[in-house]
Amino acid sequence: MNTPLYDTIIRLTRWGGPWVLRVFCWFIATGYFLFFPKRVAGSVRFYRALFPQKNRVAALGAAFRQYQQFTTVFFDRYRHLDMDQITYTSTGWNYLQKAAENKTGGIILMSHLGNWEMAAHFLQKKIEGAKILLFMGRKHREQVEKRQKDALQETGITIIAVDEKQSSPFVIVEGVNRLKAGEFVSLTGDRVWHPGQRTVSVDFLGHDIQLPAAPYILALMSHKPIYVFFSLRTGPEHYHLYCAPPINVEAKDRTRRNSAIIRAAQTYADLLADMARCHPNQWYHFTDFFK
Repeated sequence: MNTPLYDTIIRLTRWGGPWVLRVFCWFIATGYFLFFPKRVAGSVRFYRALFPQKNRVAALGAAFRQYQQFTTVFFDRYRHLDMDQITYTSTGWNYLQKAAENKTGGIILMSHLGNWEMAAHFLQKKIEGAKILLFMGRKHREQVEKRQKDALQETGITIIAVDEKQSSPFVIVEGVNRLKAGEFVSLTGDRVWHPGQRTVSVDFLGHDIQLPAAPYILALMSHKPIYVFFSLRTGPEHYHLYCAPPINVEAKDRTRRNSAIIRAAQTYADLLADMARCHPNQWYHFTDFFK
């Protein structure tokens, strides 16, 4: 969505009420579903793997619900201007709170399952005094996305936008420095940005896929744990925040590093699959995830 269109919709919403935004978003999501069949085919393939007992028609219906559910990201982005209106419950929050209190920090691994933007806002608001560095991909000619990042920075989160062609050593060096200083470093674990990026192979829903290796290399080099974190919408203006028990990436010698990275990445992939089964409509990948 480009900036002029987004601004126009927001102005109309302020004038007419939230229903205006809902209607616009419904038409936009439906348009994408109808006129981008290759993307829809990727979603159908994912849902066939997620629920193999269901047929293609059911998977197509799941893909339609996925596109419509994605509109809540824009609606809640508009509503989060008053965060007090958005409520939440949590599981595993104590892991992050303890790390913040002890000033040990760690790696917060997020995904394109649920609303990572709301997750970032919750993290900054609820973990008092914690310093958070968020690595984000920089898309070509991004417009609304840039404004979204600017809004996050205004909350106190430090954001480093990584170009799709930028190599991972920069991320590793900067991340290790921040982690050793007791800060939190957050990045997504389910998207490979470019072919030259270092990856790790895991099994996901019966498919062999490649995940970014950077989070696990960061954990190995800094001796800090990984906290897999999800922010899942469970109702209007309500979220459930889930933090899994810490994943430690440890190797006694260099020869065992690769196997340690693979084990940690597989643990993440299994968590991602389990959460996707529980919240299938909030899978926000719109390309073929298995390619």
